[in-house]
Amino acid sequence: MSNRVALVTGAAQGIGRGIATSLAEAGFRVAVADLNVEAAERTAKELVAAGGTAIAVAIDVTDSASVAAAVAAVERDLGPVEVVVNNAGWDDFMPFVRTTEQFWDRILDINFKGALRVTKAVLPGMIERGFGRIINIGSDAGRVGSSLEAVYSGAKGGIIAFTKTLAREVATDGITANTVCPGPTDTPALRAFANGSGGDAEKVIAGMTRAVPMRRLGTPEDVGPAVAFFASDAAGFITGQTLSVSGGLTMA
Repeated sequence: MSNRVALVTGAAQGIGRGIATSLAEAGFRVAVADLNVEAAERTAKELVAAGGTAIAVAIDVTDSASVAAAVAAVERDLGPVEVVVNNAGWDDFMPFVRTTEQFWDRILDINFKGALRVTKAVLPGMIERGFGRIINIGSDAGRVGSSLEAVYSGAKGGIIAFTKTLAREVATDGITANTVCPGPTDTPALRAFANGSGGDAEKVIAGMTRAVPMRRLGTPEDVGPAVAFFASDAAGFITGQTLSVSGGLTMA
């Protein structure tokens, strides 16, 4: 059990909600940070109703001022951020030749630079206090590539490399940095993609499922415990690591 403060971005639904739930169940005081404040408030209330400690916080990871305001709100209401989970992300599926620079910029701004902004905002305090857990949510797409996700895969590969380098830089400051890489996960975002695939939603989901050795998609509840482990005191000597939660899709 822990009473530490954990800030989770993109935590209102999907994988982020699963992560926030696992952390709350482990005793962390959780800041449910999301661009969708109403959804974040619903999630926070559900965590509190289940016996946890949680607050909702508005955050736009593409805006440094919004990030700074969110961190300040968490510190005011819960205390210094000791654990940060950079989960907020966005993607769309299309061949690389159809992408535009505007699309590239949005993918990188949310999935890569968003994590940089949040980490930069909380890291000085972690260094000063001599403790911190940084968990970045990557993707198996960033490890082995994924058709129709070239730019997203590149951004997630960047997250993996950034996390390893950060882990080296802060290893003597009592801070660990690790990456959790989900595989295909049954979330509202995935269902929206499948439903927009020209009426072949079930075929899309079935194809993803067949690619996983365990023959099922992941769930947010599968990802949360891996993050909670990296956030725990038990993982104090583990840093710079990349862990896939993908039913065996990636074994490397």
